[in-house]
Amino acid sequence: MHRSWCAEHPGHRSNERLEFLGDAVLGLVVTEHLYRSNPDLDEGPLTDLRKSVVSSVALASVAETLDVGAHLLLGRGEELSGGRAKPSILADAMEAIIGATFLALGLETTAEMVLRILADRLATAHSDGADHKSRLQELVAHRFGSAPRYSVESTGPDHDRTFHVTVTIDGVAHGEGVGRSKKAAEQAAARAAVTRLQEAEAPAPDADDTTSDPEDPGPLDDQRETNDG
Repeated sequence: MHRSWCAEHPGHRSNERLEFLGDAVLGLVVTEHLYRSNPDLDEGPLTDLRKSVVSSVALASVAETLDVGAHLLLGRGEELSGGRAKPSILADAMEAIIGATFLALGLETTAEMVLRILADRLATAHSDGADHKSRLQELVAHRFGSAPRYSVESTGPDHDRTFHVTVTIDGVAHGEGVGRSKKAAEQAAARAAVTRLQEAEAPAPDADDTTSDPEDPGPLDDQRETNDG
């Protein structure tokens, strides 16, 4: 039950509490799996792996595969605006399902389910490290409401090709990557684009501001407060 449906049907509670629980269970299961499966990785790389596996993009993809959208209860407005296919709604519903499974069947069974439905994602994370393409897709969808596009060129003979990839956002190049495979080059380009977007988002200190009020939190703390909210 999405909150939009509950707003039109008083007395019913949305799936947001289950979503809250499922998010925690999902994080625990994936974190433990990555911790045990990658004994040589430190905290930073493990964190990147976890982000790529439990991202909203990954959960929405799983929800689409399971046809979760067909079972959502949506308000009239959300229904008309295509809510059944919205990645954010699908990802939240997937977390709610995980939470409900945990309450009904316990952690062991839920862990088995989570690892099964995320098996492909986990395999990609193990083989390639952090999934920068998924991270970039999330950032672009959130900030621009669009999707990144990759253009690929290759050089060299068939047995020894080098791939050059440029990733663009709304027609503007944001990153380039080179690799011995198309996949590796795309990941490198996506990583460069993610770094560029994150650097652009960080507020720059105002070196000329010598009259700031010490009680004023300033733009950086305001940004943190906004992000935390």
